[in-house]
Amino acid sequence: MDHHFVAAMEQALGWDGPGDLGASFARGTIEDLDLLDRLLNPNKLLDLVMRRSVTSPQFRIFQGGAELHPGRYILPSVTRRGQAIPMADMHRVGALMREGCTMVLDEVDFFDPVMEATCRALQWWARELVQVNAYLTTQDASGFKLHWDDHDVVIVQLAGRKSWEVRGASRNAPMYRDSAPNSEPSDETVWQGVMEPGDVMHIPRGFWHQATRGDQGDGYSLHATFGIVKRVGVNWLAWLADQARTQELFRCDLDRWNNPDHWDRQQKLLADAVAEMTKKLTPQDFLDAREGERRAARHVPATGLFGKPVAVVCVTDFEPVIKQHADTVDILAAGRKLTFSGKAFPALALLLSGHPVDVSDAAEKTGLDVERLAEVLLKEELCTELTPALSSAYTGLVITATS
Repeated sequence: MDHHFVAAMEQALGWDGPGDLGASFARGTIEDLDLLDRLLNPNKLLDLVMRRSVTSPQFRIFQGGAELHPGRYILPSVTRRGQAIPMADMHRVGALMREGCTMVLDEVDFFDPVMEATCRALQWWARELVQVNAYLTTQDASGFKLHWDDHDVVIVQLAGRKSWEVRGASRNAPMYRDSAPNSEPSDETVWQGVMEPGDVMHIPRGFWHQATRGDQGDGYSLHATFGIVKRVGVNWLAWLADQARTQELFRCDLDRWNNPDHWDRQQKLLADAVAEMTKKLTPQDFLDAREGERRAARHVPATGLFGKPVAVVCVTDFEPVIKQHADTVDILAAGRKLTFSGKAFPALALLLSGHPVDVSDAAEKTGLDVERLAEVLLKEELCTELTPALSSAYTGLVITATS
């Protein structure tokens, strides 16, 4: 998937692909502010909050460095049937914004199709899961206190100005669940300055950082933080443990109360079996299995109730693997393995490109029954029909696929 934001981010940070992700701090600027406005702006963010049921901790407001009780800005909207639905009280939200506060909406990609498609493009690029949070700070409010994240982040300043301090890591490769705490900030200042609209910053996992508008006076700041969670060795070991359930040896009780010889034999058998598993099931096998087995998220499977598909787009969390053979083509994605005639390859490559595809146009250009292929991919939930809202997510950001 060729997404304009991914290309602009790479250029701004001086990257050539995802290999630099997590390696070191990086900063740059995206000159095309219209591109960033397509992603998100303050009015759109407030509209997302206003029109959807939101609850803490997904929607939070901070003031004076402390998180406010959600009862101050989230109230139940009671339907005529007496059902209480939590909704943001926009009058109270507006008052807090005028006073000065930081409003946080986690997982904006869950609410907004533009951010959903952007995160999917980043996932295909990084081959890791991605979510995006939005931070709107008004007046001279401060943000979070000095802290570190257990994942790599790419921060994009969308509007306004905000001052940042970034420090190095005080513990190498810290984790959320770790063997030791990571509570002492580093004294090494990596960068300190003001993020302006278009500025992009990559903060690796474990680097301490904080942001504020305390020195900016009246005004506001909006930035988006793309959190990218890379897999580590512990994740591979956890996957190995799950694979071990297929072997009876690992399902048997640990019989330490039996005679010593039996107990010693069992321990040796287990240790040898683990060593053999690590040879057969490598970290690469784990990564491939994770990408191939993850199901596409939150899309209505094709029902055929509303007519033939007019336009479709691939919505798998990771890019499908397409394997060409002499007379067939295999598609591996979303826990599926689908086999098609080899002649279908040009159409399948279009349909699974991550770009919107007009079915009639693709059929004319390839000379193939693209409608039938699209119906199969819709049924297997690798693709979804392009609704007006989803179509708008690609406009100006991802070009329509061509033969």
